Amino acid sequence: MNHRIRVTAEVELPNEEAVRKLITECAEQVLAQEDIDFDAFLDVTIVNGETIREMNAEYREKDAVTDVLSFPMYEFYNGEPQEELEYDPEINCVMLGDMVLNYDRACEQALEFGHSAERECGFLTVHSVLHLLGYDHEREESDRVLMRKKEEENLTALGLVRPT
Repeated sequence: MNHRIRVTAEVELPNEEAVRKLITECAEQVLAQEDIDFDAFLDVTIVNGETIREMNAEYREKDAVTDVLSFPMYEFYNGEPQEELEYDPEINCVMLGDMVLNYDRACEQALEFGHSAERECGFLTVHSVLHLLGYDHEREESDRVLMRKKEEENLTALGLVRPT
């Protein structure tokens, strides 16, 4: 499959090329693991705390800084589309949705959790792409357990494991 992940940074990043590569690899890993058998497009934007707070307030009615937001184009349920997916001839793919990552918050959380910023950005990317594919840790306990299992499988495959 020809999956396309566009990563745009609206903030200064210490190593922008490495962050873009990491996000792309993590998104591609999830799409492969989920057997997404159509050409998919994801649009990722890296922002600061104020921008994501404004977006969180506008779209989720939560006036708070968060780490990542996911905006799916289609309704999925645990990896299965619940509606017909439309191929967009302009981008030569099916647009899965948008991911907005707060890089500063990812770095803060990495320090809090005692792991690398790379691992935290990887986790947030995997988490967000799973949301775009209809996984939701806020539905039922069984859904939370399934999503956490998928996150760990993908992070392990990427070599982004938690330090022991």
